[in-house]
Amino acid sequence: MNGATMRVELLPGERWWGGAVADGKAMPFGDRAHERDLRVNVGFPDDPADGSNQAAPLLISSRGRSVWSESAFAFAIDAGQLTVIGGEPILVAAGSTLADAFRAASAAYFPPSGRAPAAEMFTGPQYNTWMELPYTPTQQGVLDYVRGLLDAGFPPGVVMIDDRWSIDYGDWRFDPTAFADPRGMVDQLHDWGCQVVLWLVPYISPDSPNFRRLEADGLLLRDADGGTAIRRWWNGYSAILDSSNPAALRWLRTELDVLVDTFGVDGFKFDGGDSRDYLDGDIGLHTTDIAEHSRAWGEIGLSYPFNEYRSGWKRGGQPLAQRLHDKPGTWDESGLLSLIPEGIAQGLLGYSFNCADMVGGGALGLTERSDLDQELFVRYAQVAALFPMMQFSLSPDRVLDTAALDAVLDVVRLRQDLLPEMLDWVDDAARTGEPILRALAYDFAGDTVAEQVTDQFTLGGGILVAPVLEKGATSRRVWFPAGRWSAPDGTVHEGAAWAEVPVTLSTLPWFRRTDG
Repeated sequence: MNGATMRVELLPGERWWGGAVADGKAMPFGDRAHERDLRVNVGFPDDPADGSNQAAPLLISSRGRSVWSESAFAFAIDAGQLTVIGGEPILVAAGSTLADAFRAASAAYFPPSGRAPAAEMFTGPQYNTWMELPYTPTQQGVLDYVRGLLDAGFPPGVVMIDDRWSIDYGDWRFDPTAFADPRGMVDQLHDWGCQVVLWLVPYISPDSPNFRRLEADGLLLRDADGGTAIRRWWNGYSAILDSSNPAALRWLRTELDVLVDTFGVDGFKFDGGDSRDYLDGDIGLHTTDIAEHSRAWGEIGLSYPFNEYRSGWKRGGQPLAQRLHDKPGTWDESGLLSLIPEGIAQGLLGYSFNCADMVGGGALGLTERSDLDQELFVRYAQVAALFPMMQFSLSPDRVLDTAALDAVLDVVRLRQDLLPEMLDWVDDAARTGEPILRALAYDFAGDTVAEQVTDQFTLGGGILVAPVLEKGATSRRVWFPAGRWSAPDGTVHEGAAWAEVPVTLSTLPWFRRTDG
């Protein structure tokens, strides 16, 4: 790491959160050595091509302090010291708690917009075609997928038609060989109570008609030598739209508005735009900074209340739906165990309108009932159900046996029961910027146990959620912060204390604070 350096001595017992959501499993920082260079990577430290999610040049502490910079920096925490290198870091002491630090940083650097994504992004589960129809969505396939979910008892929700619905990357028209009557498909989905979102990326296939047009108009990113940048991403080699150029965004918005006006499409899933896809010295109209190229891609989503992003830079406080990256269907810290700590990290970086990964994991792999871990799928669903947004891809009615399917339907019904409160929390987040899904440390300052608990969360501070994360578990150890906590069956737990809660496959332990 090089550049200007700021050193901050840690206060006794001080813990820190922030930087990159990919580091959620290591948060809070303070007990163990940790470092991250936000200038070059916001994905996994040992594999920048994977794990890319939301990030911000922000660190906040349990003792009311924050570090912010308008540009990316590197940081390390070790031996009782926080070291920040690069950027223009500002250290602020705004109080004595994690919530104090967040509120002050939010107000100063990423104030809430007062808006949220469309309410329908929260009111029903989202259904993404990715795992059922990878690279091969068709009109009939989409309709069959959604009809199967509805017939199995799942409520209507936002339908996301994923990769390869279009003619080409950068040519955002329905492929007529796969979608003979797009308007008819969208109308049918609307009749079923669903909304329709289409996937896209800022990448343009080389030597295509749109590539030639956009290159001639100066709307593509240039490399350090001044030529059009061609980069490898997960689906091959492409040029990149210069999102820092307002004319490039106007072009894309015009293309997307045709889909809205002509076919009734409701919005878009804006994939890609990761900092890993840009190189130092890449030239855009208004920036040559890697992180700012990524930030610019977030601008287009503000035009569409139905939106989704998997990555983002400095977009806290804005009405953008933010999902965790595609994960494997595993019990370990790459899969199930990552969801809660990374969801907490999203909220503490200002990304309040967040979503876990697709239930069961969104990384292509096991898709057949005979190969699937039924219990794991259920536990994924139980974690995801009380995130602000919930998303399915694998169709539960196809891959689950009766007991597992019933357990998933149970937790979806629980989510529907809590929706009025969830929508209140969404409105509150739009107004205040505060996280919906919160670390226990956010609302229970001074509770040294709560500061270390990373496998539970609260919703708005008033509902405590402790999903089952261990295979074959018959009980769940739960930390109850100070207060009186009531389970749905009437059982009351007094905090601050640990308690062992019995569980079955269909149990999602959650508790409401009832002491005011």
